Amino acid sequence: MEEKKYVARPMKRPSRDCENSERPTKRTSMEVVTINDDDDGGGGQRLYKFRLLLPNGMSLGLKIRDPQMEMSIEEFVELVKEEYFRAVRQTNSQKPKRRINWKSNDLHFVDVFDNVIARKISFKNFMPHKYHILTLHDGSGEAETYENMWDLTPDTELLTELPAEYTFETALADLIDNSLQAVWSNGVNERRLISVELDDDRISIFDTGPGMDGSDENSIVKWGKMGASLHRSSRGQGIGGKPPYLTPFFGMFGYGGPIASMHLGRHALVSSKTKESKKVYILCLEREALLCSSGSEKTWRTDGGIRHPTEDEIRSHQRSFTKVEIFEPKTRGLDIVQLQCKLKDIYFPYIQCDEVSNTGRTIMPIEFEVNGTDLAEIHGGEVAITNLHSCNGPEFVLQVHFSQDVVGTSGPGVRASKDANARLKFVYFPIVEGKESIDSILEKLEAEGCGIAENFENFSHVSIRRLGRLLPDARWTWIPFMEPRPKKGEKAQILKRCCARVKCFIDTDAGFYPTPSKTNLAHHHPYTTALKNFGGKPLEKDKEVKVKIYKDGKQVTLLQLEQQYQEWIFQMHNRYDEEIDHGEDQPLLVVSPSNKKKLGISADVVRVHKELRRKGAPWKSGQKIKVLKGACAGCHKNNVYATLEYILLEGLEGDAGGEARLICRPLSLASENGCSLAVDDGNAAIDMRSSLSLPISVIDSGKCLAIENAEWEYQVEKLHQKMPTTIEILSARDCQELEIEGALPTDSAVYAGHAPPKKIVAVVRPASFNSASASKNLDQKHIVKEHLEMSINIKFRDDDKSVLDVQHIYSGLTAPSSHKGLHGLYIFPLGCKFPSVFQKAGVYTFSLSIVGLNLKSCEKTVKVKALSEVGSWRQLSDGQSLPYNARVGSCFPPFSIACYDIYGNRTRFASVPEVMIKIMSGGGVIANVHGMTLDLSSDKLTLKIKNTLIESNELDKIRRNYEATLVVSPQDELFFVSIPCQVVPGSLQRITTQPRNLDKQLLPGHAVKELVLEMFDAYGNHVEGCLEIVLNVDGFCFQDHLGPIRKVDVHGCIDLSGLLKVTGGYGRKVSLSVLLGNEIIFKKEFQTEKRELRVASRVPEFCTAGSLLENLVFEIINSDGDVDETIHDEELQGQSHMLMIKSESLDTDDSVRYSFHYGRCIVRAISLPQKEGLVCLEAAHSRHPELHLTIEVRVLEAPKVDPESIQPQYTDGKVFLLEDSSAFKTPKREHDGIRGQFSDGKILLLQDSSAPNDLEDLVASVRNDQKELEEAIFNYGLAVGHYEKALEMLHIRRVTLEHHVSVLQANLSGKEAIMELIESKTDSAAAVVCRLFREIPLRGQQNNFIAKILGIVAFLGTVKTKELSRILTEYLGEDLMLAIVCKSYASACALEKHERSGNVNHACALHAIATKQGQSIKGRYLVICLEDVRPYTGELGDDPERKLALPDPTLPNGNTPSGYLGYAVNMVGLDACHLHIRTNTGHGLRETLFYCLFGNLQVYETRENMKMAKACIKHGAVSLDGGIMKGNGVLSLGHWEPEICFPVIVPGTQTHFSQQSPEIVKQIEETKFELKEVNDEIEKDTKIVEKVLKKFKKTKERYVEFLDKKVPLLSKLDAPLC
Repeated sequence: MEEKKYVARPMKRPSRDCENSERPTKRTSMEVVTINDDDDGGGGQRLYKFRLLLPNGMSLGLKIRDPQMEMSIEEFVELVKEEYFRAVRQTNSQKPKRRINWKSNDLHFVDVFDNVIARKISFKNFMPHKYHILTLHDGSGEAETYENMWDLTPDTELLTELPAEYTFETALADLIDNSLQAVWSNGVNERRLISVELDDDRISIFDTGPGMDGSDENSIVKWGKMGASLHRSSRGQGIGGKPPYLTPFFGMFGYGGPIASMHLGRHALVSSKTKESKKVYILCLEREALLCSSGSEKTWRTDGGIRHPTEDEIRSHQRSFTKVEIFEPKTRGLDIVQLQCKLKDIYFPYIQCDEVSNTGRTIMPIEFEVNGTDLAEIHGGEVAITNLHSCNGPEFVLQVHFSQDVVGTSGPGVRASKDANARLKFVYFPIVEGKESIDSILEKLEAEGCGIAENFENFSHVSIRRLGRLLPDARWTWIPFMEPRPKKGEKAQILKRCCARVKCFIDTDAGFYPTPSKTNLAHHHPYTTALKNFGGKPLEKDKEVKVKIYKDGKQVTLLQLEQQYQEWIFQMHNRYDEEIDHGEDQPLLVVSPSNKKKLGISADVVRVHKELRRKGAPWKSGQKIKVLKGACAGCHKNNVYATLEYILLEGLEGDAGGEARLICRPLSLASENGCSLAVDDGNAAIDMRSSLSLPISVIDSGKCLAIENAEWEYQVEKLHQKMPTTIEILSARDCQELEIEGALPTDSAVYAGHAPPKKIVAVVRPASFNSASASKNLDQKHIVKEHLEMSINIKFRDDDKSVLDVQHIYSGLTAPSSHKGLHGLYIFPLGCKFPSVFQKAGVYTFSLSIVGLNLKSCEKTVKVKALSEVGSWRQLSDGQSLPYNARVGSCFPPFSIACYDIYGNRTRFASVPEVMIKIMSGGGVIANVHGMTLDLSSDKLTLKIKNTLIESNELDKIRRNYEATLVVSPQDELFFVSIPCQVVPGSLQRITTQPRNLDKQLLPGHAVKELVLEMFDAYGNHVEGCLEIVLNVDGFCFQDHLGPIRKVDVHGCIDLSGLLKVTGGYGRKVSLSVLLGNEIIFKKEFQTEKRELRVASRVPEFCTAGSLLENLVFEIINSDGDVDETIHDEELQGQSHMLMIKSESLDTDDSVRYSFHYGRCIVRAISLPQKEGLVCLEAAHSRHPELHLTIEVRVLEAPKVDPESIQPQYTDGKVFLLEDSSAFKTPKREHDGIRGQFSDGKILLLQDSSAPNDLEDLVASVRNDQKELEEAIFNYGLAVGHYEKALEMLHIRRVTLEHHVSVLQANLSGKEAIMELIESKTDSAAAVVCRLFREIPLRGQQNNFIAKILGIVAFLGTVKTKELSRILTEYLGEDLMLAIVCKSYASACALEKHERSGNVNHACALHAIATKQGQSIKGRYLVICLEDVRPYTGELGDDPERKLALPDPTLPNGNTPSGYLGYAVNMVGLDACHLHIRTNTGHGLRETLFYCLFGNLQVYETRENMKMAKACIKHGAVSLDGGIMKGNGVLSLGHWEPEICFPVIVPGTQTHFSQQSPEIVKQIEETKFELKEVNDEIEKDTKIVEKVLKKFKKTKERYVEFLDKKVPLLSKLDAPLC
C-alpha cells in the first residue's frame, strides 16, 4: 500500500507517515522499523517518530514531518485515531480488541519518563529522527503487552549462518555470553552479577548489566533481532591486549539471543531497564513465530510492553538489569551439578582468576550463580580437578602473534582477520608416588560423573579458550611443538617420558574465529591451521601466515624456544616427579647441601644410603661398577669404571620427592678426591669433590653393571699408563706440522715488536711417554686425551725492576680440543688477543698448569730487548714544578731527556745528538735557541741539557701570561719533547714614541692628542706590565693628578695621549725623558709647530699724514703657508688669541687688543700721525710673543689744494653727479672697514666749458678739458679700487662666517645636529615639530600642543656606532624616521582638523603652527599612536633600559651564529628622560614603539655572517656592512646614504640638550643672519662695481677720442703763443 504523505502548512494538520505501509503483510499493519537514511526525511526536514501504545494492547507507529513546534492534544489525537482505524482495516487478526474511549475526558498521553501530556504536544521536547514511546490512557487501564510492538526481522544474509547443531549447554552459554558482555561494561564499583535459575517449567538468566530501553541507540529490539546486536560490532576490541584476553566480545553472528532462547524453550520473555529509564521494557519471543517467519521475504514482529519495576527489582538489584525468562524448557533429565561444573569449566577465568589482579591474588571478576550456588565455591569440573593435580612449579608461557597480509575467507561464516594473538601456557603434571597425575585426573573425573573417553596414552594435551571462554570441542592431542624429537640416550628417554606429563592451555583473542556454535575454532581458518601446526614443519597453506614468538617479552626463534622448553621439562621432572621412596639401610640426613647442582638434586633435604635394592639386585657402597657408554650425561663416548660411594634419595621418606642419584668415584680419581660424608655434632655434610652423580635410571636401563676384581685391576693398570705426568709446550716444528702458528720464540732474547704467535699449543704427556725414545711427539698415544682443564698465566717484569715487581698480563682456562684428528690439544690465544704482547721490553713468563691435578707446572720465559731505533724523546722528571720560568736573556733551568724506541721502551743514545731547541706558542715559533750545553751520562741513557740561553723578540705574541712550550728535537725533527714554560721579557732597555714624529701635534696650549711610549727590553719585546717609571718633562705639563710617576700597562706601553699639554711656545724646543731608578733610560727633544704672523692685506708704502691705515688683515699661518684656523679667540673654551699693536710713533693704548677669528684678525683702522715721518707698527700675539712682525709706513704731508680750483667755471654753475652717493656707500657693518674717498661719497665730473673768445682762452679751455677728463678717469679708478677692496673684505668675512657656523654646528650634540637636519626638511610636519621642541628651551614657554607629542622617531632613540645608525635607518626608510610619535589616538587626531568636505583645514592644529613659523606642510606624514601599538608581552631584562628578554637565535647544531650582535630592538638606546614613558598598560617605548618598528630583527657584523645564519632568521636581519633581509623572502639590495639617521652617542656621554645648546643655537641663527647680510652686500657692491667700470670705460674712450682730436690742435695753438 502506498504511503500517505501530508505537506505541512500553517494552521493545517501536519503530514504524518504511516509506518505500517512500509512493509505490507497480512499479519499486521503496524510495523516498527529502525532508523534508516530513507526515514530521515533528507533535505534538512524534521521527522518526528512515535511508537504509540494503546489501551487495548495495540501499538502504532506514527511519523510527522515538519510540524509546528506545538500541536494541540486534540489535533494529535486525531492523527493517532486516523492511523488506528487505518491499521484495524488492514489487519486480519481474529483476536477481539476492546474499544478505545476516544471521547474520554481523561484522554492523555504518558511518555517513558511518566510525564503526562494532556493539553498540547511540544515538539521541542522530542528529538527529531529518533523514536519516542507514548502510552495512550483513556481511563480504562493499561494493557500488559502490546501486539507487534517490536520488529525483529533479521538481515537475510544472516539466515544462512545459523548453527547446524545446538546443544542445551551451547544454547545456554550463548545467552550467558550476552549477559557476560553486558555486566563486563559495568564500572569498578558496580555489581557484576549473572544469575541462572533452572527448573522444570522455566529458565531464567538475570544480569546487572546496563540494560536496554526503547531508544534507537540501546533498543531492546537489538537483543531479539538477528544481526542487530551491538556486541557483534565490538569484536575488534577483543583483538590484542593482555592474556588471558578477558574481553568478552563474543558476538560474531548476531543471533545468539533469539536462536538460543528458542532452542531452550517454546517462548521467552525479555525484561530490561536502564539506569536512566523509569520503566521496564518487555520483549516477547514466540518459537512458532520464528519458525513460520524464517523465509527471507517474511517479517517477524513480536509483542512487547512497558511496565513499572517491581519492588523486588528496585530493592534487590541496582538500577539497571536484564532478565531473560524461557518458558516450557527442555530440562528433562538435566543434572544441575554437572551443568554447574560444565559452566564453571567454560567461564572459569571470569569466575576466579589470579592473572587480572596486580597483586597476584585470586579475584572473582564476575558473581556467577546457578540455582543460587556460587560457581566459585564448587570444586568439581575438569578445570578445577586438572589444576588441583598440576605441580606447583613454574609454568612455561609464551605468546604467539599471527598476521596475514591479505584478508581472505575460508568458508561460510568465517571472515579472516589480519591479526590474532595466542598465549600458550604449558603445565607439568608430575608422577606422584609412582602414579601419573593425569591418571589421577581421569579417575577423579570418572568418579564425579564427568568422565571423558580418554586415558594416559590418548589424553588431550591441548585445551583452548577464546576470550576466556572455553571451546569445549577444541580438545587436541598434541601440537607439534610438544612432541619430543626422536633422539637416543637416557636424557632423550626421560624427555620422552616427561613430555607426556605436560598439558598446554591456549588462550586466544578475538582474532581467532570460532565455529557458529562457539564450541571449537573455525577448522579451515588459516590461524587455526597455523596454531594447530605450531612447532611443526610449515604447510604450504601456512606460509601466508606470519608467526612471531615471544618469551618473557622478547622475540625468540622456534629453535631457542624448543631448547628452553626442554630445559623447563627437565626442571619440572627433577623437582616434582616422585619415583623412589627408601633404601635398604638406615639413611643419614643431609640438610641444605651446599652443592646441589653437582649432586644432581634440587631438594633441601637428602637421604644418604649405602645400600639400595633396584631391579632385584643389591647395590652397595664400595661396589665396583661399569657404566656403559651413552647411559647418561657424562658417559657419551666411553664406558665409565667407578666405585659406588653413596645412594642419594631426595626428601624425607614418604614425601613427594625427586630422583635418586648414584654417587660414584671414577677409576681415574684418587680416593681423597672422591665424595666425602662427614658428621659433625650430629650434622651431616656431603662433599662431592670430583665424584660423579648418576641418575638411578642407569640401573633401570641396564646400563650400570657390577664387575669382577680382575676386570677392575686390568682397568687400573691401563689407566696408570695413561695418567698425565708432564705438561709440554709444542715446539715450532710440531706447530708447523699441525699447521698452527703457535710457537714461542726459542732464542735467548728477541727485540721489542717481535710478532707473538697467534696461539700457544700445549699437551699433557702420559706416564708412558719417554721424550728421549719417542719418535713422534704428535702421536696420539703420547698425548693424554682425558678431559682436563689447563690454566695459563702470563706475567711481565721490567729489566730494571726487582723480581718482586711483576705485572700480571693474562690468565685463562681452556679445555682440550681436537685438531687434524689429534685430541688433547690445549690451545691458548695469544697474538690474536694480545698482538702487542712483545712490544714492551722485559721478561715474559708463561706458566701452564692442570687444574685439580698435583702436576708440575710448565714455565717458559721470553726476554724482550728494546730496539736501537729511536722512536721518541721524553723529559725525565727532576722534581721541579712545571711550567719552568725563564726571563729572556737568561738561561733555562737544566733538564734531562731520555731516548725511547717506537714502542716506548727506554733505550740508549748512540752518541751526543745534535739538538735543536725552539720556543713555540700557538703553532708558531717564538724563538730558536742556539746556545746550550749537552751532557750525556756514562750509560748513555740520559741526556742533560743546561745553559740554555733564551733570546727572542717575539714575546709580544704570548702576552699576557707568557705561556709557551720549549720544544726539544733532533735536527731532523722526527720527534720532539714538549716542556711547558713561561718566558717573560727582560728589563727595560729601550723606549720609542708613537707616533714617531710629534712636531705636528705640538701646539702650544693644546694637549698632545696621541703619544704612546713603548717600553722594550734589549731584544725588542715590550716589557711586563706594572713596571714603574718617572717622567721628566720640559715644555710640557701633566693634565691629570698622577704626576710624573707612571706604570707600564698590560701592553708594555705608557699612553700619554691627551695627558700632556704643551707649555712651550711656537717653534720652541721641548723634551721628554724617562727615568728608571736613577738612570735616564730615554730622552727626546721635540720642536713645537711653527707659526708665523703675516699681513694678508696690502699695506700702502706711503700714506697722507693724519689719514687712517684701514682694514689691516693679519693672519697666522703654519709651515705650509695655510691659515691656522685653530687660532680662534673663544672665552667659553678658555682659548685667548688676541693681537697687540704697539708703536713709538703713535700714541697707542696697550689695553686695546684685536681678536683672532679662525686664524685671522682684522684691524679696522689705525690713525696715522699728522706729521711726516716713518711709522713703525709692532704687531704680536698676546700670549705668544714669538708671533710678531713690524710694519713700516712712510707718512707724507697732504698737498694743499684749493677746493675752488677743481671746480670749473660754468656759465650756468651746474655740476653733474656721476653716480648717486648711495652707490659708493661702504657696507654699514663696522667690521667691513670700507670707507669712500670723499667725505660725502660723491665724485664730480665737470661739463665742457664754452669756447673762449680768444686763442689763449681756447688753449686754456682745451687744457682744462683734458685735465677734467684725466681727473674723472682717476676718480673712477679710485672708486673701483675702493669697491674691489671692499668686496675682498666681504668675501673674507663670508668665509669666516661660514666656517663659524660649521664649528657651532659641530659643537651641538648628535640629537641637536639631527634636529638641524630635520628642520632643513622644509614643508614637512617633522620640521614643524622640531621647531616646536626648540621653543621650549629657548623661550621657556609651555606648549599644551607639544605635550601630546612624544617626539620624532629619529631622535627618540640613539645608537653607539655610525654603521648601526645608517643600516637601521635604511631598514626603516625616511618616512618612518620622520614619523611623529603620539601617546594616544586622540593625540594623533588633534594634529589635524578637516572641513566638512573632507579637505584638511590649514587654519587649525599643526598646519596653523606651521603657518606661524612661515612654513607649510605638504604631502602626507606618518603618526604612530603608542597606546594602539601591540606591545611585546614577554619577559624583560633587569637592566634599567628594560631590554627585551628575547632568546638568542640558534643554529640546528645548537650554537649561536657567528657574528651575531643582538636584536635591533635592544641595540637602540633610550635617554633617561624617555625611560619613564609608559602606556596605560605599563609598557615603555622599547616594548611598544621600537618593537613595532623592528620586531625580532637580528643584527650581524657582516653579510657573510648573516648568510650563514639564514636558517635561524625568521623575522629579518641586517648587517653592519649594508646587508638587509626583510624577512618572508624579501631582500633589500642597492645602496642609499640616508641623511636623517639615529644620533650616535658614545656610551657615558650626555644624550640630552646641554645647557649651552640654546646659546649655541642662537649664535648659529645670528651668524646665519649676518652671513645673509654679507651676501646681500656682496651682490649689491658687485653691481655698483660693474656700473662704475662701465662709466670708467666710457670716460676713458672719451679721453682717447679727445686726445686724438684736441692734442694736434693744441700743438698748432701753442706755436703762435710761443
